[in-house]
Amino acid sequence: MHTLLKLFSLALVVLTTGCAQMTMGTPQPTAENTASLRQAKLAEARVGAFTLDAGKPAQMDKGHSLRGAQMQAPTNGSFAEYLRESLRVELAAAGLLNPQADAVISGFLTHTDVAPDIGTGTAALSARFVVTRGGAKRYEQELSVQSEWESSFMGAVAVPAAAQQYEGLYRKLVGRLVADPAFRQALSK
Repeated sequence: MHTLLKLFSLALVVLTTGCAQMTMGTPQPTAENTASLRQAKLAEARVGAFTLDAGKPAQMDKGHSLRGAQMQAPTNGSFAEYLRESLRVELAAAGLLNPQADAVISGFLTHTDVAPDIGTGTAALSARFVVTRGGAKRYEQELSVQSEWESSFMGAVAVPAAAQQYEGLYRKLVGRLVADPAFRQALSK
């Protein structure tokens, strides 16, 4: 709720000044992802590097324009690093994060988009995840999530809604990873 109020305030600034910087909220673990990780009986893991996929435009990792407001991630302005932090907090909440673990989860941001168009807003997020254990690749898969919602004509309503929908995709993508049977097999005890 606090994030929504913050985004609403920033949206009002956009309407009155024409431009504003919006920073996404700090990634937080979800009850669903934490429970799923705990139930999966996985080995501890560390989180490796998350970067923009090779050949993708650098701007894709840096920000999105939402009807005049510029949205960016709080993680060095990088959406790839925001995904890394989203996974890290979920593993930590489940008691599976260990910086000395043999298993390493890394990733490459392959697609990110958010469009608070009048009528219907859309957002999409894709990443390729890689799990290595003992230096051997055990898992590599590109996963995608998307969202669609009713988007208001009024920017003060549409911009915070779009930011909230987009931010939620990071938790949803981590959930998709955790639910992938091949990922679970790669990290099984």
